[in-house]
Amino acid sequence: MNTIWADREGVHDAIADPDQAVAWLRAVGPRLTPSAPAVGAWLDAERPAGAGETAARLRDLRNALRRLAAEATEDPRPDAQSAIATRDAALAALNEACSATPVWTTLHWPSGGDPTRIVRTGDLAGQAVVAMLAGQAVDVFTGDMRAQLRGYLAPGCVLYFVKQHPRREWCSAGCGNRARVARHYQRHRATRTNPES
Repeated sequence: MNTIWADREGVHDAIADPDQAVAWLRAVGPRLTPSAPAVGAWLDAERPAGAGETAARLRDLRNALRRLAAEATEDPRPDAQSAIATRDAALAALNEACSATPVWTTLHWPSGGDPTRIVRTGDLAGQAVVAMLAGQAVDVFTGDMRAQLRGYLAPGCVLYFVKQHPRREWCSAGCGNRARVARHYQRHRATRTNPES
């Protein structure tokens, strides 16, 4: 969801083109569960086949997740709005991403060795990686994490985060620091404009 981010220059898309999308997938690849050898090989390729289609699927998935996160958190931020306008369209996009390519596990048990789990995918590894991400998103929205999902309501922030500590109020340390600095500035500005208070 957080491949959309904002700074002083505006709102940015970290997966706007195929090269950016593949770079992002390479960065998060080690966190994919389950991980499939075909996906790893696809990500390791210099020019992964179907990267443009994968980038488009990834953006569709991201937009669906942002719509669902906005609904789950009752997010009022206009800058955080998704390109997908309705919950039903977001659910359809998420479910389509989940079913894009089958992912299944097999048991490998060599004679004299320990059994291991191997994840297999359909023919298109780019679609499989998007399907894996979609499956993880389903886990977020159907599990305990949904209640901890938050949209940080600081001015200009468009990120979502999972609140893992009771005192956490912001999406990142940098955003929290900016919020503290802004509060400090507002307090000092109010004191200067109204010295009798």
